[in-house]
Amino acid sequence: MAAEYELTFNDYLSIFKRRIWQIIIVASTIIVASILVAILLPPVYQSTGTILVESQQISKDIVQSSVNGLADERIELIKQRVMTRENLYRIMQKYGLYEDRINKDSTSILLNEMRNNILVELVSSDSGNPWEKKATIAFNVSFSYKSPDITHKVANELVTLFLDENVKSRTEKATETTEFLSQEVELLRKELESTESKVATFKEQYSGALPEHMDMHMSMLQRSEMDIKEIDRDYKAAQEELRYLDVELASARSGINNRRSPDAPVVLSSEAEIDKLKLELERAQSIYSDSHPTVKALKRRIEKLESVSATKSTNPEDGTKARRGDIETDLMVAKVQAQIQATKARLESLAEQKIAMRKKVEQLQARISMSPEVEKGLFKLMRDYENAKEKYEEVKSKQINAKIAENLEQENKAERFTMLEPPIFPEKPVKPNRQKLIGLGFFGGIAAALGLVFLLESVNARVRGVEALESITKVRTMVTLPYIYTQAEINRKKYFYRYLFMGILAFVLISCVIVHFLIMPLDILVVKILNRFA
Repeated sequence: MAAEYELTFNDYLSIFKRRIWQIIIVASTIIVASILVAILLPPVYQSTGTILVESQQISKDIVQSSVNGLADERIELIKQRVMTRENLYRIMQKYGLYEDRINKDSTSILLNEMRNNILVELVSSDSGNPWEKKATIAFNVSFSYKSPDITHKVANELVTLFLDENVKSRTEKATETTEFLSQEVELLRKELESTESKVATFKEQYSGALPEHMDMHMSMLQRSEMDIKEIDRDYKAAQEELRYLDVELASARSGINNRRSPDAPVVLSSEAEIDKLKLELERAQSIYSDSHPTVKALKRRIEKLESVSATKSTNPEDGTKARRGDIETDLMVAKVQAQIQATKARLESLAEQKIAMRKKVEQLQARISMSPEVEKGLFKLMRDYENAKEKYEEVKSKQINAKIAENLEQENKAERFTMLEPPIFPEKPVKPNRQKLIGLGFFGGIAAALGLVFLLESVNARVRGVEALESITKVRTMVTLPYIYTQAEINRKKYFYRYLFMGILAFVLISCVIVHFLIMPLDILVVKILNRFA
């Protein structure tokens, strides 16, 4: 039933009067605590330096740096290297940080607190496209501490470490890249030389069966076969010539015998021989050309027999001439015999040449038959050689580029960090925000006091006034008696208002002191207020 009753303004006023001391005590306690906290908290100063991330000065199309990656990743890496335990401990010892806590807290706790006081904030470019990844163009390095002078010095030290560490890390990475590629080039060079040696040894071992000599061997084989055929023709011609020389020798000898016997005329024997040779010449010309040795030999024999026959027919009775003819015939026999010996020697020479040419043909055929296997092995070696050469040239090119990139880093022409704004000496602390603490304490104290009153009234089931009673009993009240205050209650009420006035006055005075010393001097505040309302 009580829950159905709605409190009126008089009820709230009554509750406020009844709970006024609780409200004052709770609110005052919280406000005073917030004021004490705002006053007693030590000031914290912050010094910030801005480092600009400059792009490579030389076009990347001309020289490509060997140190790649996003700027924010490199900044994070440098941050981890700068904020190592060794560096932070050295800075702490150098500038005397946390001297009042060295004997109380461990070094790890102090270093962790120092690490938390170092702040690195990235500054990104705004391209206007929300979907595009923003590029980091600069970053801020800040340090917070209770002493402004030490804060400024440590911030300068940190900025210097960031700049130096960037140069050091980029140079070391470029140098390591160059050294690694130099080692790879040396290994690939030895591998290439080993492959070249294998190729040279293989070519030397199979010098007669290399694929590039295949056309030459085929042409040599064809020429050798043609030479063998030519030798066979010359051999047959020499055999024919030898047979005709035998015939000529027999004819010459028969001419001598007929000349020595009176019953056999020489002319008839010579003419018969000439006719026989002419028939042989016609048969040879039908087979061979005029430059063939057989044709030439037959022509020489016919010319000799005709000259001998003409000599004999002009001087048949001259004894001296007959004897001269016998001498000539003997000379002819000797000449024919010499020609026979020469022809036999030529036959032997042609036979030897044919054997040599056969051996040469066999060697060429063996090389040609071996050529596919040699080509297969050579192809494998050349493929290994080309691969090794390609790798060597590729890594050599990378080594040259890495060396140029290393020079680029050493001369500080690549992407670099430059100090855009050095750390400024902090004139005002950044923490704590005393105004905010006092404001939060003031409103928080009032809210806490009202909340406490609301809680106490919620758990209190008392009947508040005549209207609440009528709401519960459903009976109308006929007579109400007013509350009669005693003299003691009247005195307490007077004291209450007196103390209330004094408390409000003290609160105003304390507030003025806080505003004057922590926020703004009162004379300046009064001038600003007057200017605002003037």
